[in-house]
Amino acid sequence: MHGISVIPLKQVHDKRGKIMRMLRCDESHFRQFGEIYFSVVYPGAVKAWHLHSEKMVNLAVIEGLMKVVLYDERSESPTAGKIEEIIIGPENYCLVIIPPGIWYGFQALGTEKAILADCATHICPPEEDHRKQSDDPSIPYKW
Repeated sequence: MHGISVIPLKQVHDKRGKIMRMLRCDESHFRQFGEIYFSVVYPGAVKAWHLHSEKMVNLAVIEGLMKVVLYDERSESPTAGKIEEIIIGPENYCLVIIPPGIWYGFQALGTEKAILADCATHICPPEEDHRKQSDDPSIPYKW
């Protein structure tokens, strides 16, 4: 999808466990830091739809398995009207960078909870955070 980046991330394993790198300020895709939060999603639960008009979000799943779904309703975009699904988790550990103007949501897959980290470029004031219900008919996707 136009403007979306999926970047493989590094995990450093040793006998004690592992480190899961997410984002560094010296990487070319880093823009700025606004806030980081973690979203815990129970098996089968859906958190959708979200759209931000200014902030960029950087998503990584540190535990469990999650489906991230993107919908591009930007009229000027070459991928306008398109849907994209990305399955992420420790086995496909990657950073999904979502620019402003794209609707997104996520669902925990499997039988365990999933934990998603969101490192956003800005703190989100209420007027910048747009939401729709997961079954909103304006987005052509069925969870």
